[in-house]
Amino acid sequence: MGAGHAAGKSDAHALAVQTAGLITHGFERYHREFLGVTARAKRRFERRDWTGGQADARERLELYGRVIDELVAELRALLGPRAQDGALWSAIRAEHSQSVVGHPAAEIAETFFNSVTRQLFHTVGTNPAIEYLDFRFERVPGPLAASPCRKFPAQPDAAAAVRVLLAECAFAAPWADLERDAALAGGEIERAWAAGEAPLSYEDLEVLQPVFYRRKGAYLVGRVRGGNRVMPVVLALVHGPGGVAVDAVLLTETDVSIVFSFTRSHFLAEVGRPAETIAFLRSLMPVKPVGELYTALGFHKHGKTEFYRDLQRHLSRTAERFERAPGARGMVMEVFTLPGFDAVFKVIRDSFAPPKQTTADEVKRRYEMVFAHDRAGRLVDAQAFEGLSFPKARFSHSLLAELLESASRSVRVEGDAVVIGHLYAERRVRPLDLYLEDADEPAALRAALDYGRTIRDLAATGIFPGDLLLKNFGVTRHGRIVFYDYDELRLLGECRFRDFPEPRTPEDELADEPWFAVGPADVFPEELARFVPFNGAIRDAFLAVHGRLYDTSWWHGIQETVAAGELADIYPYGEERRLHR
Repeated sequence: MGAGHAAGKSDAHALAVQTAGLITHGFERYHREFLGVTARAKRRFERRDWTGGQADARERLELYGRVIDELVAELRALLGPRAQDGALWSAIRAEHSQSVVGHPAAEIAETFFNSVTRQLFHTVGTNPAIEYLDFRFERVPGPLAASPCRKFPAQPDAAAAVRVLLAECAFAAPWADLERDAALAGGEIERAWAAGEAPLSYEDLEVLQPVFYRRKGAYLVGRVRGGNRVMPVVLALVHGPGGVAVDAVLLTETDVSIVFSFTRSHFLAEVGRPAETIAFLRSLMPVKPVGELYTALGFHKHGKTEFYRDLQRHLSRTAERFERAPGARGMVMEVFTLPGFDAVFKVIRDSFAPPKQTTADEVKRRYEMVFAHDRAGRLVDAQAFEGLSFPKARFSHSLLAELLESASRSVRVEGDAVVIGHLYAERRVRPLDLYLEDADEPAALRAALDYGRTIRDLAATGIFPGDLLLKNFGVTRHGRIVFYDYDELRLLGECRFRDFPEPRTPEDELADEPWFAVGPADVFPEELARFVPFNGAIRDAFLAVHGRLYDTSWWHGIQETVAAGELADIYPYGEERRLHR
């Protein structure tokens, strides 16, 4: 009996070692392919291959789920009836943790392991016995890592440092005018630094090793240090017909935060040690959540992990309860929030009242489309979660009653816990209709004009929002207008933009209902013009700038441009930041 028991323990250990090895191998494959796709970005930028760059971004987004699905299928075949053996998986995690020590992407490897277990176990809440619940940096000392930064002595001036930095990019493409751009950028840096309190330190212009690529742009991300002061320095590069040029110099936390916004697609940057890069970025943007920075680098699953950890820490430190989010109650989603946590949570209703003609599956497909699409700084990142569990006491009575009544397919009570089968988490923004109620006229005008730019930017990236009501748009902390309600969103190519046909008779003109056939994809821009959501001088200013939104021919032209594969020039900074304006 003793020998048989020992043999059983030996077999279990061997199986744990084998399984942990397969997971480690699966992660190494994912990480290698992730970096391989990312490495193409430099060549795409050099060749002005914007279509190829967009294809790479989509390929990389799909990579994580594909590798996890293939690995889980392999593990099910290996483990058979023991695929959900909790004791075995505790041993597997113990073995796997040894491969994490010293790994340059240890935190990503841990999240990868969690993705495997959650898919196998269909975990509700968390399972401390088999999951990594909190990343601890002391687990990954490893060898002394090379600095994630390059340092440039700014002698005799900042322009000298910029000149060396630009030359080191070593693009296989000519500069339009490197000397000119170095002088202009250096001058901007020195003027901004002189406006502060400390003198320029000629030793401390530091720039992260990788170049950050996205859409048509390339970004050199760094900082100037002196005394206790840190000033962000981001050089935005473009590659036009005349060569590579510095298009903008961004020198404030706000400007850099907008570049790394939760409304933008992920960067392609060859980041070898993510935690070190994140620490550097946090020195430039100290209030930006860590999860958003990981997501911006393309590690979206670990971004979700960090978001969930932030949420759990907030719940542990406060007695706040979930409550209904401010704003008009939606017809498709129930939306709730925590007062002190900068996010909203959205659960799909069981049914939708007229005139909504969609299904829960169609809504999910639209959210998946947004995840994979070019968001252009106008679509809020929505992270999908499954199998979450929260204490029942953390919900207000009225909110829990609403959720159980209208979203019972997703929300249920199990003892003292509220289990949510599926929800989306988004950064909280101020609904535009509520913002305008309190805004003074200059702020209202800025918001109105940016509302129009939002619709145009979305159109330029092949998206039609569907429902243009102000309540579906929000205002970020930086005053930018974004769109966050995706249940009627569709690809621009799916829309049929039409003019109203001429009425055949006076009765047609006076009819309450259309006398002509209207299809589900039909959009009548001139009808939208009847509902311009502004009044008085703001309405006049809006129409003067954005009146073409109500012109059918304008929409047809945008459709043709998008169908031709042309990538619009949409950059994460205003015209006033451009060096060559």
